[in-house]
Amino acid sequence: MCTRCCIAQLACCCGSAACSLCCGCCPKIKQSTGTRFMYALYFMLVTIVCVIMMSPAVEKEMHKIPFYSEMCATLNAGDNCKTLVGYTAVYKVCFGMACFFFFFCIFTIRVRTSKGFRSAIHNGFWFLKFAALLGCCAGGFFLPNQETFLEVWRYIGAVGGFLFLLIQLMLLVQFAHRWNQNWSSGVERNKLWYAALALATLVLFSVAVGALVFMVLFYTHSEACLLNKIFLGVNSGLCFIVSLLAISPCIQTFQPTSGLLQPAVISVYVMYLTFSALSSKPIEKVEVDGVNVTVCVFPFSSGSDSDNKIVTGVGTTILFGCVLYSCLTSTTKRSSEALRSVGNSVSENERARCCFCCGDDTEDYDEEENSRGGQSVMYDEREGTVYSYAYFHFVFFLGSLYVMMTVTNWFHYHNAKIEKLLDGSWSVFWIKMASCWVCLFLYMWTLIAPMLFPKRFEA
Repeated sequence: MCTRCCIAQLACCCGSAACSLCCGCCPKIKQSTGTRFMYALYFMLVTIVCVIMMSPAVEKEMHKIPFYSEMCATLNAGDNCKTLVGYTAVYKVCFGMACFFFFFCIFTIRVRTSKGFRSAIHNGFWFLKFAALLGCCAGGFFLPNQETFLEVWRYIGAVGGFLFLLIQLMLLVQFAHRWNQNWSSGVERNKLWYAALALATLVLFSVAVGALVFMVLFYTHSEACLLNKIFLGVNSGLCFIVSLLAISPCIQTFQPTSGLLQPAVISVYVMYLTFSALSSKPIEKVEVDGVNVTVCVFPFSSGSDSDNKIVTGVGTTILFGCVLYSCLTSTTKRSSEALRSVGNSVSENERARCCFCCGDDTEDYDEEENSRGGQSVMYDEREGTVYSYAYFHFVFFLGSLYVMMTVTNWFHYHNAKIEKLLDGSWSVFWIKMASCWVCLFLYMWTLIAPMLFPKRFEA
Protein backbone atom coordinates (compact mmCIF):
# COMPACT_ATOMS: atom_id res chain seq x y z
CA MET A 1 0.00 0.00 0.00
CA CYS A 2 2.89 2.35 0.80
CA THR A 3 4.37 1.73 -2.65
CA ARG A 4 1.04 2.43 -4.35
CA CYS A 5 0.65 5.64 -2.34
CA CYS A 6 4.15 6.79 -3.34
CA ILE A 7 3.32 6.11 -6.98
CA ALA A 8 0.12 8.14 -6.61
CA GLN A 9 2.03 11.04 -5.08
CA LEU A 10 4.56 10.88 -7.91
CA ALA A 11 1.70 11.10 -10.40
CA CYS A 12 0.45 14.14 -8.49
CA CYS A 13 3.84 15.86 -8.47
CA CYS A 14 4.79 15.14 -12.08
CA GLY A 15 1.39 14.57 -13.69
CA SER A 16 -2.19 15.82 -13.68
CA ALA A 17 -3.48 13.44 -10.98
CA ALA A 18 -5.22 15.00 -7.99
CA CYS A 19 -3.19 15.34 -4.79
CA SER A 20 -4.28 13.64 -1.58
CA LEU A 21 -2.86 12.43 1.70
CA CYS A 22 -1.52 8.89 2.06
CA CYS A 23 -3.72 8.26 5.11
CA GLY A 24 -6.83 6.36 4.07
CA CYS A 25 -8.70 7.31 7.25
CA CYS A 26 -8.68 11.00 6.31
CA PRO A 27 -12.05 12.40 5.18
CA LYS A 28 -12.61 12.51 1.44
CA ILE A 29 -11.57 15.66 -0.34
CA LYS A 30 -12.73 17.29 -3.55
CA GLN A 31 -10.22 17.87 -6.30
CA SER A 32 -10.98 21.60 -6.43
CA THR A 33 -10.40 21.92 -2.68
CA GLY A 34 -7.12 20.02 -2.84
CA THR A 35 -5.87 22.23 -5.66
CA ARG A 36 -6.62 25.43 -3.76
CA PHE A 37 -5.01 24.00 -0.64
CA MET A 38 -1.77 23.24 -2.52
CA TYR A 39 -1.55 26.78 -3.91
CA ALA A 40 -2.24 28.13 -0.42
CA LEU A 41 0.58 25.94 0.92
CA TYR A 42 2.99 27.43 -1.62
CA PHE A 43 1.78 30.88 -0.66
CA MET A 44 2.36 30.20 3.04
CA LEU A 45 5.85 28.81 2.47
CA VAL A 46 6.97 31.96 0.65
CA THR A 47 5.28 34.15 3.28
CA ILE A 48 7.20 32.38 6.05
CA VAL A 49 10.44 32.92 4.14
CA CYS A 50 9.64 36.65 3.90
CA VAL A 51 8.98 36.88 7.64
CA ILE A 52 12.27 35.11 8.33
CA MET A 53 14.11 37.53 6.06
CA MET A 54 12.81 40.44 8.15
CA SER A 55 13.80 38.88 11.48
CA PRO A 56 16.82 40.44 13.23
CA ALA A 57 17.34 37.21 15.19
CA VAL A 58 17.82 35.24 11.96
CA GLU A 59 20.46 37.67 10.76
CA LYS A 60 22.39 37.30 14.02
CA GLU A 61 22.18 33.51 13.94
CA MET A 62 23.41 33.40 10.35
CA HIS A 63 26.65 35.07 11.44
CA LYS A 64 27.42 31.97 13.53
CA ILE A 65 27.54 29.72 10.46
CA PRO A 66 31.13 28.59 9.72
CA PHE A 67 32.68 30.31 6.71
CA TYR A 68 29.63 32.57 6.55
CA SER A 69 31.56 35.58 5.22
CA GLU A 70 33.32 33.46 2.58
CA MET A 71 30.00 31.98 1.48
CA CYS A 72 28.48 35.45 1.10
CA ALA A 73 31.45 36.57 -0.97
CA THR A 74 31.13 33.49 -3.21
CA LEU A 75 27.43 34.17 -3.74
CA ASN A 76 28.16 37.86 -4.40
CA ALA A 77 25.53 38.67 -1.76
CA GLY A 78 27.34 41.61 -0.15
CA ASP A 79 28.84 41.93 3.31
CA ASN A 80 27.26 39.35 5.63
CA CYS A 81 24.75 38.51 2.85
CA LYS A 82 22.94 41.80 3.36
CA THR A 83 21.21 41.42 -0.02
CA LEU A 84 19.52 38.19 1.19
CA VAL A 85 17.82 39.80 4.18
CA GLY A 86 15.84 42.95 4.84
CA TYR A 87 13.16 44.73 2.88
CA THR A 88 14.99 44.48 -0.48
CA ALA A 89 15.08 40.69 -0.26
CA VAL A 90 11.38 40.55 0.66
CA TYR A 91 10.51 42.78 -2.30
CA LYS A 92 12.42 40.48 -4.68
CA VAL A 93 10.98 37.23 -3.30
CA CYS A 94 7.42 38.59 -3.35
CA PHE A 95 8.04 39.87 -6.87
CA GLY A 96 8.80 36.30 -7.92
CA MET A 97 5.71 34.93 -6.18
CA ALA A 98 3.52 37.66 -7.69
CA CYS A 99 4.89 36.89 -11.16
CA PHE A 100 4.16 33.19 -10.61
CA PHE A 101 0.50 33.78 -9.78
CA PHE A 102 0.08 36.52 -12.39
CA PHE A 103 1.36 34.16 -15.10
CA PHE A 104 -1.18 31.51 -14.06
CA CYS A 105 -3.89 34.17 -13.97
CA ILE A 106 -3.21 34.98 -17.63
CA PHE A 107 -2.67 31.32 -18.50
CA THR A 108 -6.05 30.19 -17.13
CA ILE A 109 -8.26 32.97 -18.52
CA ARG A 110 -11.58 31.65 -19.86
CA VAL A 111 -10.97 28.07 -18.72
CA ARG A 112 -14.44 26.51 -18.50
CA THR A 113 -13.66 22.79 -18.39
CA SER A 114 -11.22 20.68 -16.41
CA LYS A 115 -10.40 18.43 -19.38
CA GLY A 116 -8.03 20.72 -21.29
CA PHE A 117 -4.26 20.89 -20.94
CA ARG A 118 -4.44 24.25 -19.15
CA SER A 119 -6.70 22.75 -16.51
CA ALA A 120 -4.36 19.79 -16.16
CA ILE A 121 -1.44 22.12 -15.49
CA HIS A 122 -3.50 24.13 -13.01
CA ASN A 123 -4.58 21.02 -11.06
CA GLY A 124 -1.38 18.97 -11.25
CA PHE A 125 2.39 18.95 -11.89
CA TRP A 126 3.03 20.27 -8.39
CA PHE A 127 6.74 19.54 -8.24
CA LEU A 128 7.35 21.30 -11.55
CA LYS A 129 5.28 24.29 -10.40
CA PHE A 130 7.19 24.39 -7.11
CA ALA A 131 10.46 24.48 -9.06
CA ALA A 132 9.03 27.27 -11.23
CA LEU A 133 8.04 29.22 -8.11
CA LEU A 134 11.55 28.86 -6.68
CA GLY A 135 12.98 30.00 -10.01
CA CYS A 136 10.75 33.08 -10.06
CA CYS A 137 11.70 34.01 -6.48
CA ALA A 138 15.41 33.51 -7.18
CA GLY A 139 15.18 35.45 -10.43
CA GLY A 140 14.19 38.59 -8.56
CA PHE A 141 17.73 38.83 -7.17
CA PHE A 142 19.22 39.10 -10.66
CA LEU A 143 17.09 41.96 -11.98
CA PRO A 144 19.03 44.91 -13.43
CA ASN A 145 18.67 48.48 -12.09
CA GLN A 146 17.78 47.38 -8.57
CA GLU A 147 17.09 50.88 -7.25
CA THR A 148 14.63 51.70 -10.04
CA PHE A 149 12.95 48.32 -9.64
CA LEU A 150 12.45 48.77 -5.89
CA GLU A 151 11.02 52.25 -6.34
CA VAL A 152 8.52 51.19 -9.04
CA TRP A 153 7.62 47.92 -7.34
CA ARG A 154 6.87 49.79 -4.12
CA TYR A 155 4.01 51.70 -5.79
CA ILE A 156 2.69 48.59 -7.53
CA GLY A 157 2.75 46.76 -4.21
CA ALA A 158 0.90 49.59 -2.46
CA VAL A 159 -1.91 49.57 -5.04
CA GLY A 160 -2.19 45.78 -5.11
CA GLY A 161 -2.08 45.50 -1.32
CA PHE A 162 -4.84 48.07 -0.96
CA LEU A 163 -7.03 46.22 -3.49
CA PHE A 164 -6.51 42.99 -1.57
CA LEU A 165 -7.48 44.75 1.64
CA LEU A 166 -10.70 45.93 -0.02
CA ILE A 167 -11.51 42.35 -1.06
CA GLN A 168 -10.91 41.22 2.50
CA LEU A 169 -13.26 43.88 3.89
CA MET A 170 -15.98 43.12 1.32
CA LEU A 171 -15.78 39.44 2.17
CA LEU A 172 -16.21 40.25 5.85
CA VAL A 173 -19.40 42.20 5.12
CA GLN A 174 -20.68 39.37 2.94
CA PHE A 175 -19.83 36.86 5.70
CA ALA A 176 -21.78 38.87 8.27
CA HIS A 177 -24.90 38.98 6.05
CA ARG A 178 -24.65 35.31 5.19
CA TRP A 179 -24.25 34.25 8.83
CA ASN A 180 -27.35 36.18 9.89
CA GLN A 181 -29.46 34.98 6.96
CA ASN A 182 -28.41 31.37 7.34
CA TRP A 183 -29.24 31.14 11.03
CA SER A 184 -32.41 33.24 10.62
CA SER A 185 -33.69 30.75 8.04
CA GLY A 186 -33.81 28.06 10.74
CA VAL A 187 -35.94 30.06 13.19
CA GLU A 188 -39.23 28.94 11.59
CA ARG A 189 -38.31 25.25 12.06
CA ASN A 190 -36.61 25.48 15.45
CA LYS A 191 -36.73 28.38 17.91
CA LEU A 192 -33.30 27.39 19.22
CA TRP A 193 -31.79 29.15 16.21
CA TYR A 194 -33.22 32.40 17.58
CA ALA A 195 -31.47 31.71 20.89
CA ALA A 196 -28.24 30.95 19.03
CA LEU A 197 -28.54 34.25 17.16
CA ALA A 198 -29.11 36.16 20.40
CA LEU A 199 -26.22 34.44 22.15
CA ALA A 200 -23.78 35.03 19.28
CA THR A 201 -24.83 38.67 19.06
CA LEU A 202 -24.41 39.17 22.81
CA VAL A 203 -20.98 37.54 22.83
CA LEU A 204 -19.72 39.57 19.87
CA PHE A 205 -20.95 42.90 21.28
CA SER A 206 -19.40 41.98 24.65
CA VAL A 207 -16.07 41.34 22.94
CA ALA A 208 -16.31 44.67 21.09
CA VAL A 209 -17.16 46.62 24.24
CA GLY A 210 -14.44 44.80 26.18
CA ALA A 211 -11.90 45.68 23.49
CA LEU A 212 -13.00 49.32 23.61
CA VAL A 213 -12.61 49.45 27.41
CA PHE A 214 -9.21 47.78 27.15
CA MET A 215 -7.97 50.35 24.61
CA VAL A 216 -9.35 53.25 26.65
CA LEU A 217 -7.44 52.01 29.69
CA PHE A 218 -4.11 51.23 28.02
CA TYR A 219 -4.00 53.39 24.88
CA THR A 220 -5.02 56.74 26.31
CA HIS A 221 -3.32 59.10 28.73
CA SER A 222 -4.49 62.21 30.47
CA GLU A 223 -1.63 64.29 29.00
CA ALA A 224 -0.94 62.59 25.66
CA CYS A 225 -2.32 60.35 22.88
CA LEU A 226 -4.91 62.82 21.60
CA LEU A 227 -5.26 60.93 18.28
CA ASN A 228 -6.00 57.72 20.16
CA LYS A 229 -8.81 59.38 22.11
CA ILE A 230 -10.34 60.91 18.97
CA PHE A 231 -10.31 57.72 16.91
CA LEU A 232 -11.56 55.53 19.73
CA GLY A 233 -14.52 57.89 20.11
CA VAL A 234 -15.15 58.12 16.36
CA ASN A 235 -14.93 54.38 15.68
CA SER A 236 -17.05 53.37 18.66
CA GLY A 237 -19.63 56.02 17.70
CA LEU A 238 -19.80 54.74 14.12
CA CYS A 239 -20.29 51.18 15.37
CA PHE A 240 -23.18 52.39 17.52
CA ILE A 241 -24.72 54.24 14.57
CA VAL A 242 -24.60 51.24 12.21
CA SER A 243 -26.13 49.07 14.95
CA LEU A 244 -29.10 51.42 15.26
CA LEU A 245 -29.33 51.67 11.49
CA ALA A 246 -29.45 47.88 11.08
CA ILE A 247 -32.58 47.55 13.27
CA SER A 248 -34.34 50.70 12.11
CA PRO A 249 -37.82 50.12 10.60
CA CYS A 250 -36.96 51.81 7.30
CA ILE A 251 -34.06 49.39 6.74
CA GLN A 252 -35.96 46.29 7.85
CA THR A 253 -38.78 47.14 5.45
CA PHE A 254 -36.41 46.42 2.57
CA GLN A 255 -34.23 43.88 4.43
CA PRO A 256 -36.32 41.83 6.85
CA THR A 257 -33.31 39.70 7.81
CA SER A 258 -31.27 42.70 8.92
CA GLY A 259 -30.51 42.45 12.63
CA LEU A 260 -27.88 43.04 15.28
CA LEU A 261 -25.66 40.09 14.38
CA GLN A 262 -24.16 41.82 11.34
CA PRO A 263 -23.18 45.05 13.15
CA ALA A 264 -21.82 42.89 15.99
CA VAL A 265 -19.44 41.14 13.58
CA ILE A 266 -18.45 44.45 12.00
CA SER A 267 -17.90 46.07 15.42
CA VAL A 268 -15.55 43.30 16.55
CA TYR A 269 -13.50 43.60 13.37
CA VAL A 270 -13.41 47.38 13.59
CA MET A 271 -12.20 47.14 17.20
CA TYR A 272 -9.50 44.70 16.07
CA LEU A 273 -8.37 47.04 13.29
CA THR A 274 -8.39 49.95 15.74
CA PHE A 275 -6.28 47.97 18.20
CA SER A 276 -3.92 46.95 15.40
CA ALA A 277 -3.64 50.58 14.24
CA LEU A 278 -2.91 51.89 17.72
CA SER A 279 -0.35 49.14 18.26
CA SER A 280 1.34 50.07 14.97
CA LYS A 281 1.61 53.77 15.78
CA PRO A 282 5.05 55.07 16.79
CA ILE A 283 5.45 55.33 20.55
CA GLU A 284 4.71 58.54 22.42
CA LYS A 285 6.53 59.83 25.47
CA VAL A 286 5.40 62.19 28.22
CA GLU A 287 7.50 63.81 30.91
CA VAL A 288 6.63 62.59 34.41
CA ASP A 289 8.68 64.01 37.32
CA GLY A 290 11.43 65.05 34.92
CA VAL A 291 11.65 61.61 33.29
CA ASN A 292 10.40 60.73 29.78
CA VAL A 293 7.98 57.82 30.09
CA THR A 294 6.52 55.80 27.20
CA VAL A 295 2.74 55.94 27.27
CA CYS A 296 -0.18 54.47 25.35
CA VAL A 297 1.40 51.11 24.52
CA PHE A 298 0.29 47.51 24.76
CA PRO A 299 1.05 46.34 28.33
CA PHE A 300 3.42 43.58 27.25
CA SER A 301 5.27 45.78 24.75
CA SER A 302 7.19 47.64 27.44
CA GLY A 303 8.17 44.46 29.25
CA SER A 304 10.80 41.82 28.62
CA ASP A 305 12.03 40.64 25.25
CA SER A 306 9.94 37.48 25.58
CA ASP A 307 6.80 39.63 25.88
CA ASN A 308 7.71 41.39 22.66
CA LYS A 309 8.08 38.03 20.95
CA ILE A 310 4.62 37.01 22.16
CA VAL A 311 3.05 40.18 20.72
CA THR A 312 4.92 39.73 17.43
CA GLY A 313 3.94 36.06 17.23
CA VAL A 314 0.26 36.81 17.79
CA GLY A 315 0.35 39.57 15.17
CA THR A 316 2.04 37.27 12.66
CA THR A 317 -0.53 34.52 13.29
CA ILE A 318 -3.40 36.96 12.72
CA LEU A 319 -1.71 38.16 9.53
CA PHE A 320 -1.42 34.59 8.19
CA GLY A 321 -5.04 33.81 9.10
CA CYS A 322 -6.44 36.90 7.38
CA VAL A 323 -4.40 36.37 4.22
CA LEU A 324 -5.28 32.68 3.90
CA TYR A 325 -8.97 33.24 4.65
CA SER A 326 -9.19 35.97 2.03
CA CYS A 327 -7.30 33.97 -0.60
CA LEU A 328 -9.34 30.79 -0.17
CA THR A 329 -12.85 32.11 0.51
CA SER A 330 -12.79 34.86 -2.10
CA THR A 331 -12.44 32.35 -4.91
CA THR A 332 -15.71 30.44 -4.58
CA LYS A 333 -18.61 31.26 -6.85
CA ARG A 334 -20.72 32.57 -3.97
CA SER A 335 -18.00 34.93 -2.77
CA SER A 336 -17.14 36.05 -6.27
CA GLU A 337 -20.78 37.00 -6.86
CA ALA A 338 -20.85 38.79 -3.51
CA LEU A 339 -17.96 40.98 -4.56
CA ARG A 340 -19.94 42.11 -7.58
CA SER A 341 -23.13 42.76 -5.60
CA VAL A 342 -23.98 44.51 -2.40
CA GLY A 343 -23.95 41.68 0.07
CA ASN A 344 -27.13 39.68 0.56
CA SER A 345 -26.35 36.67 -1.59
CA VAL A 346 -27.73 33.71 0.34
CA SER A 347 -30.02 31.26 -1.38
CA GLU A 348 -33.49 30.96 0.07
CA ASN A 349 -33.20 27.18 -0.06
CA GLU A 350 -29.96 27.09 1.92
CA ARG A 351 -30.33 24.99 5.07
CA ALA A 352 -29.41 26.56 8.42
CA ARG A 353 -26.16 25.07 9.70
CA CYS A 354 -23.80 25.90 12.55
CA CYS A 355 -20.77 25.53 10.29
CA PHE A 356 -22.34 27.16 7.23
CA CYS A 357 -19.04 28.76 6.21
CA CYS A 358 -17.42 25.35 5.69
CA GLY A 359 -19.68 24.46 2.79
CA ASP A 360 -18.76 25.23 -0.80
CA ASP A 361 -20.45 25.76 -4.12
CA THR A 362 -20.63 22.16 -5.25
CA GLU A 363 -23.12 19.40 -4.60
CA ASP A 364 -22.33 15.96 -3.20
CA TYR A 365 -20.88 13.68 -5.85
CA ASP A 366 -21.37 9.94 -6.08
CA GLU A 367 -18.31 9.43 -8.24
CA GLU A 368 -15.32 8.79 -6.01
CA GLU A 369 -11.90 7.46 -6.73
CA ASN A 370 -9.65 6.14 -3.97
CA SER A 371 -6.16 7.49 -4.33
CA ARG A 372 -4.43 4.09 -4.39
CA GLY A 373 -4.93 3.30 -0.73
CA GLY A 374 -4.75 6.89 0.44
CA GLN A 375 -7.29 9.64 0.91
CA SER A 376 -10.39 9.42 -1.28
CA VAL A 377 -10.66 12.14 -3.92
CA MET A 378 -13.96 13.38 -5.33
CA TYR A 379 -13.55 14.66 -8.88
CA ASP A 380 -16.09 17.44 -8.68
CA GLU A 381 -15.03 19.16 -11.91
CA ARG A 382 -15.91 16.44 -14.41
CA GLU A 383 -18.80 18.53 -15.71
CA GLY A 384 -16.87 21.81 -15.64
CA THR A 385 -14.92 24.08 -13.35
CA VAL A 386 -16.54 25.02 -10.04
CA TYR A 387 -14.59 28.25 -9.60
CA SER A 388 -12.75 30.73 -11.78
CA TYR A 389 -9.12 29.69 -12.13
CA ALA A 390 -8.02 33.10 -13.38
CA TYR A 391 -9.77 34.96 -10.56
CA PHE A 392 -8.30 32.52 -8.04
CA HIS A 393 -4.74 33.29 -9.16
CA PHE A 394 -5.48 37.01 -9.35
CA VAL A 395 -6.49 37.03 -5.67
CA PHE A 396 -3.25 35.26 -4.78
CA PHE A 397 -1.37 37.79 -6.91
CA LEU A 398 -2.87 40.61 -4.87
CA GLY A 399 -2.24 38.61 -1.70
CA SER A 400 1.46 38.41 -2.60
CA LEU A 401 1.62 42.20 -2.83
CA TYR A 402 -0.30 42.57 0.45
CA VAL A 403 2.16 40.28 2.26
CA MET A 404 5.08 42.18 0.77
CA MET A 405 3.77 45.52 1.98
CA THR A 406 2.68 44.23 5.38
CA VAL A 407 5.95 42.45 6.20
CA THR A 408 7.96 45.54 5.22
CA ASN A 409 5.62 47.86 7.15
CA TRP A 410 4.30 49.39 3.92
CA PHE A 411 6.35 52.53 3.31
CA HIS A 412 8.65 52.33 6.31
CA TYR A 413 11.80 50.95 4.70
CA HIS A 414 14.06 53.85 3.70
CA ASN A 415 16.96 53.00 6.00
CA ALA A 416 17.26 49.57 4.33
CA LYS A 417 18.01 47.82 7.61
CA ILE A 418 16.48 44.76 9.20
CA GLU A 419 13.17 45.76 10.83
CA LYS A 420 10.91 43.88 13.20
CA LEU A 421 7.59 42.68 11.91
CA LEU A 422 4.71 45.05 12.73
CA ASP A 423 6.89 47.75 14.30
CA GLY A 424 5.54 51.26 14.77
CA SER A 425 4.91 53.24 11.60
CA TRP A 426 2.63 56.15 10.78
CA SER A 427 1.95 54.63 7.36
CA VAL A 428 0.65 51.41 8.90
CA PHE A 429 -1.40 53.39 11.43
CA TRP A 430 -3.25 55.44 8.82
CA ILE A 431 -3.80 52.49 6.47
CA LYS A 432 -5.37 50.37 9.21
CA MET A 433 -7.40 53.27 10.56
CA ALA A 434 -8.71 54.02 7.08
CA SER A 435 -9.59 50.33 6.76
CA CYS A 436 -11.92 50.70 9.74
CA TRP A 437 -13.84 53.46 8.00
CA VAL A 438 -13.95 51.59 4.66
CA CYS A 439 -15.35 48.52 6.42
CA LEU A 440 -18.06 50.58 8.13
CA PHE A 441 -18.87 52.39 4.89
CA LEU A 442 -19.25 49.13 2.98
CA TYR A 443 -21.60 47.73 5.60
CA MET A 444 -23.66 50.93 5.71
CA TRP A 445 -23.92 50.80 1.92
CA THR A 446 -25.31 47.24 2.05
CA LEU A 447 -28.04 48.55 4.36
CA ILE A 448 -28.89 51.72 2.47
CA ALA A 449 -28.54 50.52 -1.14
CA PRO A 450 -31.74 48.39 -1.23
CA MET A 451 -33.68 51.40 0.07
CA LEU A 452 -32.18 53.75 -2.53
CA PHE A 453 -32.46 51.32 -5.46
CA PRO A 454 -35.42 49.06 -4.60
CA LYS A 455 -36.03 47.84 -8.17
CA ARG A 456 -32.52 46.47 -8.47
CA PHE A 457 -32.95 44.38 -5.31
CA GLU A 458 -36.51 43.17 -5.86
CA ALA A 459 -35.24 39.76 -7.00
